[in-house]
Amino acid sequence: MKTKIHKILIANRGEIAVRIIRACREMGIISVAVYSEVDKTAMHVREADEAYHIGEAQASESYLRHDVIIDTAKKSCCDAIHPGYGFMAENAEFATTCRKEGFIFIGPSSDSITLLGDKIASRKMMSAAGVPVIPGVDDADLSDKQLFEAAERIGYPVMIKAAGGGGGKGMRAVQSADKFMDSIQAARREAQSAFGNPTVFLEKFLVKPRHIEFQIFSDQHCNHVHLFERECSIQRRHQKIIEECPSPAMNEDLRKNMGDTAVQVAKAANYENAGTVEFLLDENDKYFFLEVNTRIQVEHPITEEITGTDLVIEQIRVASGERLSWKQDDITTRGHAVECRIYAEDATVGFLPSTGKIHRFYNPTGLGIRIDSGIETGDEVSMYYDPILAKIVAYGKDRDSAIQRMRQALTDTVVLGVTTNIDFMKDVLDRKEFIDGKLHINFIEEYMPDWKPAELSNDQLNVVLGLATIAKDTSKQTYSESDTRGQPEPWQVVGAWEIGYGQ
Repeated sequence: MKTKIHKILIANRGEIAVRIIRACREMGIISVAVYSEVDKTAMHVREADEAYHIGEAQASESYLRHDVIIDTAKKSCCDAIHPGYGFMAENAEFATTCRKEGFIFIGPSSDSITLLGDKIASRKMMSAAGVPVIPGVDDADLSDKQLFEAAERIGYPVMIKAAGGGGGKGMRAVQSADKFMDSIQAARREAQSAFGNPTVFLEKFLVKPRHIEFQIFSDQHCNHVHLFERECSIQRRHQKIIEECPSPAMNEDLRKNMGDTAVQVAKAANYENAGTVEFLLDENDKYFFLEVNTRIQVEHPITEEITGTDLVIEQIRVASGERLSWKQDDITTRGHAVECRIYAEDATVGFLPSTGKIHRFYNPTGLGIRIDSGIETGDEVSMYYDPILAKIVAYGKDRDSAIQRMRQALTDTVVLGVTTNIDFMKDVLDRKEFIDGKLHINFIEEYMPDWKPAELSNDQLNVVLGLATIAKDTSKQTYSESDTRGQPEPWQVVGAWEIGYGQ
């Protein structure tokens, strides 16, 4: 049954909240933002039609509060709730509560979230359905000693993985028996902290596999399709930073087989709405089921670029009861797209997050360039949330042109006030191994373990300083002893100034 959606509460923040708000605007739907104390002036709050304060800075006191979000949806008279990604997007209890309280949950059923969110249960189901899975141990009740014995049988290296979540949390690659016990205890602690569930399982560690995922979409009428693959092998700490589609590893037969398997997974799970089936692809073109992400993905824009679709609008349509806009044969691809995630983090010290005020954020422009951003000049990057700032997407007629456009876009991007990974990603794109498409999930560890940025030339330093002055309207600046840095910034004391060239 179709239900007209008039108003959506977005239970998220940052660039994904802004992305959903803009989809709502295009559909003529009223958008409602929620925000924590530190996000009261954030971009998603400014962009939404309505915005409501829901708690303190800590996510546990705001964006993870089921009760407060449901109460806010009632108070604002919303029809539906979109969880975005992260926070409660894959929380079955939240999905159930939304529907019990009369709201449309823009995502899969709670049964599908529960089944696919449990990595052990989903491995067993996929194996029973004939989907290839990585050799491993699926028993959730084994002790550390029993898992140690199982690792000996499987053979090192092995991967310890959390049963109740993803995103790299609770994962440990173990190369030898003497490291196993320390690794499994650390994995259990991290899994308990991240997901409230210390259960782990084992998989055989594949050497230099690619991470390939297929975008799936299903409606409430048992229609299932895939929208082709994304190459997601460039990762740090088991989290993606550069994605592209199509994958340079694919041929037509492999693409068809993996796509058919992804749809088979969707059918086996009785899936609805957007999701992603993730695989590992070994050096012999054998692929293995990894997991299903039961939500929209961070990297969904590259799929939109090569297929000419809008996946967030389709999420809303399907959640309202409409049939999919396409059949499998309707979905075709054109060109190539690359996405780089801009994080506030320092690649020289293990990608530790960076916080502070964005003194200047300049978006690149140009043919084939798209920006999905959650920040603007003047915004604050806090310590409380994932440090993703924006995503740059470059589209071209082929892989070479898309990469070249991305190189230029990264060069043109300016973020002043926090440390970012922009220079690091530029160097990834410049590596011959990347250009040749020789990618795998340990690419960064193998080729860039001790990466350091090149020093700025005098001309580049002058440009940065010049941009910094543009970022401030000096006629409106004041200085207070309460400034947390304890001293005025240069433009607050020297007045208007500019860099002169050729002197």
